[in-house]
Amino acid sequence: MTKTLADQIEDLLPQTQCTKCGYPACRPYAEAIARGEAEINQCPPGGLEGVARLARATGRPVIPINPANGVERPRPVAFIDESLCIGCTLCIQACPVDAILGAAKQMHTILPSLCTGCDLCVAPCPVDCIAMIPRTDDPASEPTGWDAWSQEQADAARARHDFRTERLRREKEENDARLAAKAVEKMRAVTAEETNTAEELAEKERKRAIIAAAIERAKQKAASDKKD
Repeated sequence: MTKTLADQIEDLLPQTQCTKCGYPACRPYAEAIARGEAEINQCPPGGLEGVARLARATGRPVIPINPANGVERPRPVAFIDESLCIGCTLCIQACPVDAILGAAKQMHTILPSLCTGCDLCVAPCPVDCIAMIPRTDDPASEPTGWDAWSQEQADAARARHDFRTERLRREKEENDARLAAKAVEKMRAVTAEETNTAEELAEKERKRAIIAAAIERAKQKAASDKKD
């Protein structure tokens, strides 16, 4: 199977899914580069080696990392102060590679071997119990960019990200289906209500109109989601 340019570019990205490039994940960034809409220097986790890889794939010149997107640095790992964690799950929802374990109202913890150092879990935490820390006791000597990351790690991170994306899509579809079924059942119940006065009939039709409008909005949203 012949790979598209976007496929080839995606293969060269570190798959941290950090959004520092300005796109929601590595794949959209790869597609933007392939379309000529993004520069090849917007991925700080890939570092200058990443820029060089993308330059070879696209035929563009090697240029420095755009400081607006960040700087090349040693790859940190997220750490949760478990004594402060309130179990809100916001960090779990933010993690793009399912590297955080926990449940609602229970303490969360990071799986260091799975953490890509994306930083995305830090901002949502309402109690500031998450910090990005060096992976070793000597951060000054830690490698940066692709020197701090292997292709195997990148492939594993992409697989977890894709699995999570598919899981969330499936869960949303199932939830939407449940809500749609409830709406249909509610419409049936309202339709079956007896009305003895003009006021009761008017109220019944008002309810039916509200439910019908909600069902139509859900259909339109589902159709829009499929297009996206």
